[in-house]
Amino acid sequence: MNMNRKMMAVGTAALASAAMCGASLLTGLTPIANAASSVVTVPYPAGNLATLDTIDWSGNILLDQGTLFEGLYGYNTKNQIVPKIASKAVPSQGGRVWTIYLRHNAKWSNGHPVTAQDFYYAWMRLLAPNDSNGAVWSGVTNNILNGYAYHAGAVPANKVGIKVVNNFELKVTLSGATNIKGLLALSASMPLYPPAVERHPSNWFMPQYFVGDGPYVVHSFVPNGELVLTRNPHYVGGPGYNVGNVRQINLIPGPTVPVEDYLANKLDAALIGTASDYKYALAHFKGQVHKAPTATINAFNWDHSTMPSALNNQLVREAIALAINRKPIANPVLNNMVGVTNIYSFPGFVTYKLEHNPYSYNVALARKLLAKAGHPNGRGIPQLYIYTQTTTNSPTSVLMGEALAQELKSNLNLNFKIEPTNATQFGAMNWGGLTAGVKPGYVVGVEVMNWNQTLQWAIQANQWISEGFSGTIGSQAFRQYAGTNWYFSAYDPHDVKLWGSPTNNNMGVSYSQWLPIIASAKKDIAYLNAWTAKQPPLYRAALNPPGSTPLSASLAQFESSYKAAKTNAAKHAAWVAFWKWVGSYANGAGGSSLGLNAQVYVDQHEPTLEAQMRMWESELNNTGSSKTAAQLAADMGNAVIKSGYMIPLNYNEQIYLEKPNLHGVIANPWAWGNFYQLQYMNLK
Repeated sequence: MNMNRKMMAVGTAALASAAMCGASLLTGLTPIANAASSVVTVPYPAGNLATLDTIDWSGNILLDQGTLFEGLYGYNTKNQIVPKIASKAVPSQGGRVWTIYLRHNAKWSNGHPVTAQDFYYAWMRLLAPNDSNGAVWSGVTNNILNGYAYHAGAVPANKVGIKVVNNFELKVTLSGATNIKGLLALSASMPLYPPAVERHPSNWFMPQYFVGDGPYVVHSFVPNGELVLTRNPHYVGGPGYNVGNVRQINLIPGPTVPVEDYLANKLDAALIGTASDYKYALAHFKGQVHKAPTATINAFNWDHSTMPSALNNQLVREAIALAINRKPIANPVLNNMVGVTNIYSFPGFVTYKLEHNPYSYNVALARKLLAKAGHPNGRGIPQLYIYTQTTTNSPTSVLMGEALAQELKSNLNLNFKIEPTNATQFGAMNWGGLTAGVKPGYVVGVEVMNWNQTLQWAIQANQWISEGFSGTIGSQAFRQYAGTNWYFSAYDPHDVKLWGSPTNNNMGVSYSQWLPIIASAKKDIAYLNAWTAKQPPLYRAALNPPGSTPLSASLAQFESSYKAAKTNAAKHAAWVAFWKWVGSYANGAGGSSLGLNAQVYVDQHEPTLEAQMRMWESELNNTGSSKTAAQLAADMGNAVIKSGYMIPLNYNEQIYLEKPNLHGVIANPWAWGNFYQLQYMNLK
């Protein structure tokens, strides 16, 4: 039985803002740059493009997926996941095993065929135990059976769930049922040409060594400087999608004045990041301005404070949700550079028609609810707080906070103080659990979908509650217990008191020292087995995936480890491992890993919403059905909205300029406000 229902969340939000450039400096429209030579110049993402290695995740590496490398699946011009090197992928065992068939005509840039071995090599290279920096989580490797165990050096390579059946057939066994097509489009799922990487392991991506299977190859590359791509002469695309006609793509580091560079003919496409540029562009060359939603939702989220507050009352939270008018925040506050939404979705997204918000803007009803909660006209509610990012990190975050404070003062007579917060604390409040010292109020949150894969379809509505720590919502007593007992620097002091401390090297050397933990484990296992048996079938299946070890068998393995240990040091190490299975400890990532003991407490005391979110998330991560996944993701969004804990405000939009003779610049929703999928650009 796999009772680990906790996930470490990796929250990523890119809210890049370009430097202001005055409208008076902008000049008239000029013809497209280098049209005759079929060359296009565009900026690459803000930040440094230090490597093109698919093993090393960053926003910049998204360039690899589809432009330089082509995976088994990828994005088409409508940002849909479609077959690329794969001809088809066939799930079995309820979505836990996938057999993937490759096209026979795909070629590397040296003319050699792309084979199943090339994918196996790339994925096993990422999982290799000797590379601790590999972004295992950023592709299909995150879900492969025994992938993490191999990465940690705990099992041999032949135990990893990747098997080459033949040159054009690959079998992938997952740790749990899921639809992996979206994961196969990510940079960490790209293939590599083994001889090139083996001969030049540290710089195989430099032009003199580069071998790729995508539409473009590396012509020249200066790390953190310019990158020039030219067409792959051996590229063979799959049926049903096109590749553009541009012969050469020049990518330059993100300019500080992109619109000026665009008008000066230095760029053929440019991102608009400021209100002044946007206003000028609409006035002078509206036909070249394009907008597309990005998978980033700005929201007004309860800040997880453990302090007593009127916000513990759902009627108060509902009143606040009803008193927010989103349209003035979108325009004029944010200059119409965002789209209004009251759900965790945006137009065209898979959950857009499945999510609903019961709290339409209604000040009269909001005031009635506040009075019903015992606070007519805000009486009895002390000053609350709005945590934002700093102006340096995100000017729009502060603007939204100020606008929300004004609306809630005017509509409900509630007083809010704006608290700009450094990036570290903001990240902890936005994507983590309880944070010490946070005062009652809200955070202007940023919920981002990093790629198109089913577990991400909830756009972090799930992470806010269930991927941080249990105890982030619920009764005052429950949250205070979580804040006191689950946030510590090393080991849970409650568990240390029961069984002794893992820092004591003398513990666990005698079997009598194991007995207290064994007794606790048996009691916990009995409860958890009975609890699991009562859960809905889909959730039970997710908690007990095929091949998982029953809790009782795990206990027996721990006991056997004591008997197998030959030295006191080995016995102590085995005892510590057992301790960590039953007890809770700091995980080194700013939080704690909860053992069996804490899991029992969670199941006994967590609020209904938290239990629902945990169940839906587990089901979402273990379903092979896109239809089921979409509904589960929508259920999560609807539940947190109805609770009043999370109030969606707007979705960010990618606004960009494209020269008249150029089309096919793809604004991928998961590009975090940058250009990717460059292979589809066409010059007329």
